[in-house]
Amino acid sequence: MKLNNLWFLLIIIVISACKKLDQEPHSTASKSAVFGSESGLQLYANSFYTILPGNSTSLDAMSDYLAVKSVPSFIQEGVYAPNLSSGWSWGDLRNLNYFIVNCTDTKVSAEARKNYLGLARFFRAYFYFEKVKRFGDVPWINKPLDISDPALYNGRDPRTLVMDSVLADITYAATNIKANNDASRSTITKDVALALKSRICLFEGTFRKYHPELNLQGTATAWLTNAATAAKELMDKNTYNINTAGGAGNSYRQVFTSAAPVATEVILSSICDLTLNVLNEANWWWTSGTYGAKASFTRTFINTYLNIDGTPFTDNPNYPTMLFKDEVKNRDLRLKQTIRSGDYKRINAGVQVAAPPVFSYTFTGYQPIKWTLDDMYYDAGALNINSISIFRYAEVLLNFAEAKAELGTLTDAEWAATIGKLRSRAGITGGLSTKPTVADPYLIANYFPNITDPTILEVRRERGIELSLEGLRFSDILRWKRGELMSKEWNGFYVPSLNTPMDLNEDGVLDVAFYQGTKPSPAVSGVTYVDVSNQVGGKTNSQRLKNGTSGELIWMSEISRKWDDKQYYYPIPQADLLKNPALGQNQGW
Repeated sequence: MKLNNLWFLLIIIVISACKKLDQEPHSTASKSAVFGSESGLQLYANSFYTILPGNSTSLDAMSDYLAVKSVPSFIQEGVYAPNLSSGWSWGDLRNLNYFIVNCTDTKVSAEARKNYLGLARFFRAYFYFEKVKRFGDVPWINKPLDISDPALYNGRDPRTLVMDSVLADITYAATNIKANNDASRSTITKDVALALKSRICLFEGTFRKYHPELNLQGTATAWLTNAATAAKELMDKNTYNINTAGGAGNSYRQVFTSAAPVATEVILSSICDLTLNVLNEANWWWTSGTYGAKASFTRTFINTYLNIDGTPFTDNPNYPTMLFKDEVKNRDLRLKQTIRSGDYKRINAGVQVAAPPVFSYTFTGYQPIKWTLDDMYYDAGALNINSISIFRYAEVLLNFAEAKAELGTLTDAEWAATIGKLRSRAGITGGLSTKPTVADPYLIANYFPNITDPTILEVRRERGIELSLEGLRFSDILRWKRGELMSKEWNGFYVPSLNTPMDLNEDGVLDVAFYQGTKPSPAVSGVTYVDVSNQVGGKTNSQRLKNGTSGELIWMSEISRKWDDKQYYYPIPQADLLKNPALGQNQGW
């Protein structure tokens, strides 16, 4: 993926050179140079990779479980409108369709052409899946359109037609792509296609099940069955497993901080390379008070992490007033690999230093570390060398478990091979071999009031924790029809009193204190003082305490966040609708 631009330049050079040597018309030269050899097809196919999300680690910046420095306009009451919408771009589709229509030259073997057609159809499935998630109904276009083609001004096609076509594309890709897997974990293979197929089918099956207004609930079972089948096919290959190197206290985070993709678990990755200056900005985004969004987990979400014995943390009646230093103990070990807590340390000029949550970078106290490197060197810009996973085996296990749970056919053995396996990696000791029999009232009250099936609830808990910050949360909320979660309070850890410095990591050093009005004097050395007054400088203060002088930290409650059913889709951008009124606008916009 890091060579995409170079490959695209080479395609242009090849085409230009052929025109000069053969003196053929431009269109003929282009086709013969590219489509008349397998190397030409490979060069062209490399241009498709720009469709993938690349090396961003901030894809969950708009989600229910992260408090950020400013409320996204999409979820602010009365703010978002069609003139602010985006994403109605189709250039990538024309590139794909041009390849698919022209990949017919018999000078290339039928097997090779099917392989590259499989790649193109993988990316077309990915492209359309993203469009349907964002806009709902979209036009299905399966050929390259010229600027004079009247089809450019057609309306949108039904969701069923588009998604059936997406399913046909991804099925073709999973059948015809030649390579099963790639040791570098950087190219599209049959395994990647199966992973995407399980993701697509799970989304569509659950979306249809939980959105009765579509009148497609009767078709949900087929999609969920396809999701389970695709995931099971990949599982049965025994090519991948859950990474356990480094032990339960480190093996989870290792997947996200390793320079080379952890091939045991990662199926596709966006790879960074220092020698080519292909780097990412994870540390800069997550540890900067100005560049990033200061994204911080909410306490409501952190409460969903189980105790190490597999029981719900919220079964403890004292959990609402537990201090940060205590609530992070004896929990699912993914918690300490996801946020700063306990004995977490960073490296400063080669020396390890204690690193409790820093309120220059967090609003709630739950400061993420999942994607960041521990050495502070990487904080100063786009310097990160860790590779960013796009598909990994843990998601495939979760896709399988959820699809089977929704179908009502998940067995104890399948629970153990999926949810049990993931929880075991996290050091959890209980509930690994059999499905749960009791529905967690905390999950029902705070997340899923219409779900009473204990297995579905626990699969959703597991998905939220295991895949946190990997760019899947908002689409999960959409398909479960739980958009109301986007308006939940952004709450932080419990503060027992004002003007009382707190030692967050129990290293004997006081870290933070909260005050109102005048900052305490004399200040305690090394302590960060946070003003939680109701007003500062005559304006409402965004950082406050829930009970006034004590309670959970609350961030930005003064800005109204309200969810409406129309927000399950983005509006068609106003400029595009003016160009083509036949598109029609999404309901409510």
